[in-house]
Amino acid sequence: MSDEHGGADGGSESDEVEATGARSEAGSAGSRGVAGLFVGLFWNRRERRLRFPWRLAVAVGVVGLLVLALGSVAVIALGDAWIDGAGGQLLSTVAVVVALPATSYIVGRRPIRALGLDLDRQWWRDAGFGLALGALLPTLLFGVGVAAGWVTVTGTFVTTSDAYLAFGDASVPVALLSVLVFFLGVAVSEELFVRGYLLTNLAEALAGFERVAGRHAITVATLATAGLFGVLHAGNPNATLLSITNITLFGVLLGFCYVWTSRLGIAVGVHLTWNAVVGAVYGFPVSGLTVGVTVLETETTGPPLLTGGAFGPEGGLLVLLALVAGFGLTAWWVRREYGDLALRESVAVATLRE
Repeated sequence: MSDEHGGADGGSESDEVEATGARSEAGSAGSRGVAGLFVGLFWNRRERRLRFPWRLAVAVGVVGLLVLALGSVAVIALGDAWIDGAGGQLLSTVAVVVALPATSYIVGRRPIRALGLDLDRQWWRDAGFGLALGALLPTLLFGVGVAAGWVTVTGTFVTTSDAYLAFGDASVPVALLSVLVFFLGVAVSEELFVRGYLLTNLAEALAGFERVAGRHAITVATLATAGLFGVLHAGNPNATLLSITNITLFGVLLGFCYVWTSRLGIAVGVHLTWNAVVGAVYGFPVSGLTVGVTVLETETTGPPLLTGGAFGPEGGLLVLLALVAGFGLTAWWVRREYGDLALRESVAVATLRE
């Protein structure tokens, strides 16, 4: 009798211990599950890196801190006036070109080439085409303006001291070279940030959703970053809704230059020579900003709705001719060099370093 009662008591005690252990394990698992979900909002375990919004926040933060650091040094060494206008743009350019690839490599685990900077022979061929295209398109607009009587040449090899991008007492050759260097920095930094970094990371993030195909992710990312590109120019002098729309369309063109090739060569080339030729060859404002040296000094008298007026060609309807020509010629080049005209789905695939 005592043994039977003892066995019953022993079984009850064992069952209680097991139940307590099970509840403890379930509670622990639940705690780990909640913690895991929280951590998962920030950290991608499979890729061993922060998720895109947090990578972007870190990248923007590092770029901002570097701008502040460089700006402080510039103010101490050169005075407050130096960082206004073109000086501030130069600081931003240096910060983006230095900090963005570094944070992308360290925090995002991306090799530099995965930002559209695989500088192989094809990249440089694309860049050469982009440089030619960026010079051709404003020349087309200049020719139409002259033929219509809206643009008149009033001088050659002229410098001005009251422009946004001024060069003081520098000679014309030195000033023209400075324009090229300045707009090279603008083209590389803006294309690296908007297309190489943002478009790539956004396309990859969208492609992570089961129901979003790679090509759809790339298309959405291209359009979204083009919209951002337009908004970034909304604060420029004499900006209008039309100018923002036109620059957004330019952002679409530059985006497709990238996603059709997975290289930034065409986009950087077009961006560089468009700005330089518009401002320093034909004397038009560049997105509302004036350039203090030009090969041809011009006066624009046509309707601002068509010519862009004080904002420059990007502010008028006439620029749509350049956009159509740009899309057509870029499509021709991509077919010629790559064999087809298709979105490169590798843009939406994470290429991570070890």
